[in-house]
Amino acid sequence: MATIAQWVAGARLRTLPIVIAPVIIGTAAAVDITGKLAWPEALLALVVGLLLQIGVNYSNDYSDGIRGTDDVRVGPLRLTGSGLAKPATVRNAAFACFGFAGIVGAFLVVYTASWPLLLVGVAAIFAAWGYTGGKNPYGYRGLGEVFVFIFFGLVATLGTTYTQAHQLTLPAYIGAVGTGLIATALLMANNIRDIPTDKEVGKMTLAVRLGDPAARISYVMMLTLAILLPLVMVSTHLWMWLILLTVPLGVAPSWTVLRRHEPGALIPVLKQTGIINLAYAALFTVAIVMELALA
Repeated sequence: MATIAQWVAGARLRTLPIVIAPVIIGTAAAVDITGKLAWPEALLALVVGLLLQIGVNYSNDYSDGIRGTDDVRVGPLRLTGSGLAKPATVRNAAFACFGFAGIVGAFLVVYTASWPLLLVGVAAIFAAWGYTGGKNPYGYRGLGEVFVFIFFGLVATLGTTYTQAHQLTLPAYIGAVGTGLIATALLMANNIRDIPTDKEVGKMTLAVRLGDPAARISYVMMLTLAILLPLVMVSTHLWMWLILLTVPLGVAPSWTVLRRHEPGALIPVLKQTGIINLAYAALFTVAIVMELALA
């Protein structure tokens, strides 16, 4: 019987910055449009994102566990693969998270009259399960990074902005792509670590398909592009130069990914990449606020 602490570990809290960051950026982009902060909408969007991400983590734990993908691995605790929890219990925990995310998301859509997002929300839940669940999971075909970029980058950020401002602008799009790239880099680092074991069980992640050297380079390229993208807005948002303050944060994880090849060495990179995403979102927000304050 898994303890509460083990269930919390299984939720993989270090991955949560990939849903916190887009809500922060999406809210900042909305403030740039409306000039005011919509707290209720922002908090509801955050709850939806957190529930979906935890649901994805439990779903991945269940699906990989029953397939034997996690039988031999290096990394954080897995409830199903370790035998600490029954597979059905982990699966039901994932479904519960998806269900609550759907309820809160539906309320957000009704509350803000953002009707186009209703179908997007349904698609996000099905995509969350289909990542490693079902008979033909797309995460096993190298499409996991695409899912993360679309739903935890574009959808999460732009959806947050739309529910608060009912329109989308360049900062929203740039921020969505940037945070999506960092979230994708986090998944890439995780999958680089698992290349040997994933190959054995036929889990053809993008890291496996690219091969070890190219996958490592792609991590650095994603971070670099994410940091440089906001600079295209400096003509209208001069304070976006602040984004460059994330560069020092990216040095250590990039060096680790490029130079360290023992599997356990990449575990800290997940947390470091999450911190980069949060810092990126915070600096993006400060840039928006400073521009408005000095306008």
